[in-house]
Amino acid sequence: MRVIAGKARRLQLKTPQGLDTRPTADRTKETLFNILNPYLADSDFLDLFAGSGAIGIEALSRGAKYAAFVDKDKAALDCIKMNLKTTRLESDAEIFPMDALHAIRALELKGKVFDFIFMDPPYNHMLERDILMMLHNSNIVYCDTIIIVEASLDTGFDYLEDTRFQIYKRKQYKTNQHVFIMVKED
Repeated sequence: MRVIAGKARRLQLKTPQGLDTRPTADRTKETLFNILNPYLADSDFLDLFAGSGAIGIEALSRGAKYAAFVDKDKAALDCIKMNLKTTRLESDAEIFPMDALHAIRALELKGKVFDFIFMDPPYNHMLERDILMMLHNSNIVYCDTIIIVEASLDTGFDYLEDTRFQIYKRKQYKTNQHVFIMVKED
């Protein structure tokens, strides 16, 4: 796996060993960032269930000013640290070694607000629902925050009707999808 574009372009990234992480394929990552790229400059980016940190690192490489990386797995955390050092992007990053729900609380207490929130939770455990429900009442989300969920193709999001969020774009791949969510306009 590598950084596709920006100041860390072509640098190789490590991935945690084992089956607990599913690195986003380069082609899928490239499609995602082709959508996000016009809005990344000087943004704050949150990478939940960060794994290797590849998504947040790609955001930093392409111009995000800050990225927070959240993961509770020690191997993933070690990998994120190593990848940030390799790409020389560690000064723009902060790592939260905890589960996503606790990290959201910690980020709220720090007064952080994000332009982008990306999450790639384990598929088919409804963790994205738990996170979105927590974000529904969170002050880390503002009216222009874009939330991107990487999920299996059969993951439903009907429950969003009862929240302040709406799906504004969906990009499907062979085995998964990116669902783009934003705050509903009044």
